[in-house]
Formats: sequence, C-alpha cells, structure tokens
Amino acid sequence: MDYKKTILTSILAGFSIGLGGMIFLSVDNKIVGSALFSIGLFLVLTMNFSLFTGKVCYVLEGKVKNNLINIVLIWCGNFIGSFILTFIIKNTRVYGGLYEKAVGLCQIKNQDSYLSLFMLGIICNIFIFIGVDEYKKNEHVLGKYVAIILSVMGFILVGSEHCVADMFYYNMAGNYSKDMFIRLLIITIGNAVGGIAANHFVKKC
Repeated sequence: MDYKKTILTSILAGFSIGLGGMIFLSVDNKIVGSALFSIGLFLVLTMNFSLFTGKVCYVLEGKVKNNLINIVLIWCGNFIGSFILTFIIKNTRVYGGLYEKAVGLCQIKNQDSYLSLFMLGIICNIFIFIGVDEYKKNEHVLGKYVAIILSVMGFILVGSEHCVADMFYYNMAGNYSKDMFIRLLIITIGNAVGGIAANHFVKKC
C-alpha cells in the first residue's frame, strides 16, 4: 500500500472539497451555491483523489484491514487539506465575510443533537454514494457529471452533514473544541454507515 500517495491524494481531496465550500459560502443563493459546490466532488473523481465519504462506501470490499487503515489516513489527510485551504483564505481580503457565514453554519451543528447529526450523516452519504457510483458505472458521459451535480446539490439542500465539508467550515470558523471533534466523529460515523449501507443494498438489487 502506497501510504504517501494516499496521504497526498487525501490532502488534495480535502482541499478540493474546501474549494467547493468556499464557493458555497461566497454566494447568497443556496441553490446556486449547492450546484457550484459540486466542483469539489468533480475534482475528486476526475483527478482520482482520496475522499473519505467516497472511499468509505467501498471499505468492506477487498482487503478490509488495509482498507480500514487507508480510510483513517484519508480522513486525516482530508482534514489537513481543508486546514491548508483555510490558512490560505485567512490571509486574504475575502476571509471576513466567509468567516461570518462559517460561524453561522457551525452554530447550527453545535446546537444540534448527536442523534440528528448521525442521521444527517447517513443521509448525506447516500447522496454521495449515488454520485460516486454513478460516476464509476454510468456508461453515458453526461450522466456521470449530472450525477455529481445532483448528488451534491441533494445533500446540501436537504441540510445533511458531510464530514469533510464540515472540516472546512469548522476550520474556517476556528471552532476547535472537544465537543467539535465529537460532533465531527459522529458525522463521520454516520457518513460511513450511510455509504456502506447504500452500497450494500444497491448490490442486493
């Protein structure tokens, strides 16, 4: 297993999702923002980066032990990637406006119950699985990219929780605490359950 490649591609994935989050925070229209956020997943899939929410859907396939080690590295790399982008943004003139919006999003998450965050994490990764799996298997080129856009719009517009996007928002807000990491972990577990379950049931059909 090439751990260096895993770390590098996971950092790039976290950075890419952060770019999507940056665009989302930059526009006032939620529908437009959710559509443009899809640039993040587009980059991940077309560049073959390692995104936790995409890779975790298939973690029980093949060599499970290696996959589990890999998925932990990917999660950490995604966090680093989002942190790097946040550091860059904090040194620009656009940070102030984005910071305020990120704080607002984080307040919603911090006031939510753990159960709600878990369930919203499950819902989110059902959408992500649809986008990732359709990109892999859809024979029509247009269908691949429509799936990316619609799946991302879907998880955002319903208000579900994506752990890597949330890494970016928490980093932007500078909202670091024990409770934040607990909430992020709960969302992560929800994402894992949703992605694995979606993959399992699709295979059963």
